[in-house]
Amino acid sequence: MPSSSIGITNSPGSSEGIDERRFVVALARGLELLRAFRPGETLLGNRDFVERTGLPKATVNRLAYTLTTLGYLRFDEPAGKYALDTGVLSLGFALLAGADALELARPHMRVLAREIGAAVSLGCRDGLDMIYLETIRSETALTLGLAPGSRLSMLTSSMGRAYLAVQEPDLQAALLDELGAAAQANGEDGERLVKAARDAIADYARDGCCYSFRDWHADVNAIAAPVRDLRNGRWLVLSSSGPASSMDEAYFRDIVGPKLRALAARLA
Repeated sequence: MPSSSIGITNSPGSSEGIDERRFVVALARGLELLRAFRPGETLLGNRDFVERTGLPKATVNRLAYTLTTLGYLRFDEPAGKYALDTGVLSLGFALLAGADALELARPHMRVLAREIGAAVSLGCRDGLDMIYLETIRSETALTLGLAPGSRLSMLTSSMGRAYLAVQEPDLQAALLDELGAAAQANGEDGERLVKAARDAIADYARDGCCYSFRDWHADVNAIAAPVRDLRNGRWLVLSSSGPASSMDEAYFRDIVGPKLRALAARLA
């Protein structure tokens, strides 16, 4: 499924259908170009934008020109491709500077990462993905952990499953349907992945946490617990992850789980 349809049909934080009289399609398409960049990528060309957004080439050309004029993209002449420019950076800093929950969470995340010897992360929803706001790696052990700005599948990650677990039934069902369809369109077994996500949601009802044991990555085990950000009226998610080869399922269920749930409760 093209990412443009994902962004337009699933406005984060809303369980209502889109009001087409108020929705600016051109703006949504421009933002989809910015979202096309993935962690670690510095340059994308028009062909990349077309493939990742599903938009016509002529539309991509106009949007890229507009975003470059406004300072959100920069055109690299030798490469013939675009890079994110300072306009995007300023928006990101504004978000993080105003994230009270993130400032509150950081010192507690550091303590927990030292205690459990695993990475501890905080994230939120972005379309059909989860995006990392912060990751604290353990100082006492070699641990995994994606950098802020990294994206995870809502369907296969513990973080995404924890977000799904606390949504109203109608929104949860709609998200699972769209996630399954998107996975199927990408050549994955959408039905199997949705079933695994539903099982993880059942885990939350029992344990207060969701798990992803080798689902997101073959050598990664992870656990997550939702946090209600009351000031901003949204759900954040705390997660912890580590190598499956050295941190088995029992470690995350029995050792990490109670500590992660306690931290989520304190932050809420």
